[in-house]
Amino acid sequence: MNDSIFWHDYETFGANPKVDRPAQFAGVRTDFDLNIVSEPVTIYCQPSDDYLPNPEACLITGITPQFAARNGVSEFEFISTINEIFSQPGTCVAGYNSIRFDDEVTRYALYRNLFDPYAREWQNGNSRWDVIDLVRLVYVLQPEAIIWPRKEDGAPSFRLEELTAENGIGHTQAHDAMSDVYATIELARLIKQRCPELYDFVFQHRLKRKVQQLLHDNANKPLLHVSSRYPASVGSCAVVYPLARHPVNNNGVVVFDLRQSPELLYTKTVEEIRLAVFTAREDLPEGVERIGLKTVHINKCPVLAPTSMMAKLSSDHLSALNLNGSVLREHIHTLRSNPSLEEKIQEVFNDPALADRFKESDPEFMLYSGGFFDDHDKRMMSQVRALLVNGNSPVGINFHDSRLAELVFRLKARNFPDLLEEDEYERWERHKRNRLFSGTGTQDGLLGFDAFFSTLEGLAVQSQMKENDRHILEELKYYAESIFPY
Repeated sequence: MNDSIFWHDYETFGANPKVDRPAQFAGVRTDFDLNIVSEPVTIYCQPSDDYLPNPEACLITGITPQFAARNGVSEFEFISTINEIFSQPGTCVAGYNSIRFDDEVTRYALYRNLFDPYAREWQNGNSRWDVIDLVRLVYVLQPEAIIWPRKEDGAPSFRLEELTAENGIGHTQAHDAMSDVYATIELARLIKQRCPELYDFVFQHRLKRKVQQLLHDNANKPLLHVSSRYPASVGSCAVVYPLARHPVNNNGVVVFDLRQSPELLYTKTVEEIRLAVFTAREDLPEGVERIGLKTVHINKCPVLAPTSMMAKLSSDHLSALNLNGSVLREHIHTLRSNPSLEEKIQEVFNDPALADRFKESDPEFMLYSGGFFDDHDKRMMSQVRALLVNGNSPVGINFHDSRLAELVFRLKARNFPDLLEEDEYERWERHKRNRLFSGTGTQDGLLGFDAFFSTLEGLAVQSQMKENDRHILEELKYYAESIFPY
């Protein structure tokens, strides 16, 4: 089959892909000219009984766990179907803000259900793409191409529903996955029509090898970088200077925002730089300035461009982006005329304490902290899936990776409960009690009953709540009571 783009969107029961679960998936396939070439797909996912949805997420989407349970399939069947769609040779999977969110939903669901979390992204000529940074680049380089919604502070908004409203794109059901998919395609068509060269440039550079080539061709030169890591008030962009390969992540390149004087990098110690880079802005000690070091991940479709593409920008627009040519040139000169900072920057980013901050103890959340599965374990994972689908319980399967035994048990309990032995059933009940009574909802964690009902009560007293929203809160209360482990 010819190369194609599969446009997709998830609605979820919470905002954290690591711990929250998908509620709805929708998508449709187009060719590279954005002509639709397949029937649309919509699937709902049944929630498991060891998980409480975030009530605020349900109010946004309108999807209750009861609706998903009635109209959906098990998470195993849900992600199996999606993985089959995504794995069709020559498929580029695309979305809006999908690299940071939807792709993470996919990866964690694949991981929980014993699929390779990454294979569909690169095997058989496949790839992935995210339109949101294309939109941001259009704002920076061709702002006249589309109409920009504005926030209260005057900064551009890159929210899909606001962009579609301003530009006359039909989007009647924001936060319905299928409606969001069609809106994303229409926005991409608009940009492809009005900024064809820019569209093609960003689409071609979704590939890791193209990003590597761009960095190689522009060695020791500044680059334009577009990312949500920069404030929308300055166009979510910066002119950056690559300083070093990331010492731990082979796909990372550390860059410096040239709005800031690089003198800080020479005068401050490694520890002082770490403090100013990795401490949340609101937690920085008084008088400590945030240092503009960022990691560009070359395997996450970063939008980088030669600064020559900025040549025709007006002085007013550059000023709005807080980009001053003479200041940028001065800072580039400082970096070029002083000793290399590579070793120092690598030391900054090679702090074991940073890794400890992201350590997980629960195998279900160890997608990134537990390493890749080896070929033996991948074969065993495939064997386990086949056994379960055929109604057989996997017995005597030996894994190399210590995470997998628990993942197999939870996969079986959630999706094939009829196969549980009595001791496994009791083990699952213990797991549910532990999870549902210990979750605090803090720091992006899982909700337990206390935090869940506290959130419900807080929402219920809001005076402006619509009748349908009150109905959703009632449904959520009934749902939580129905999975309460007595």
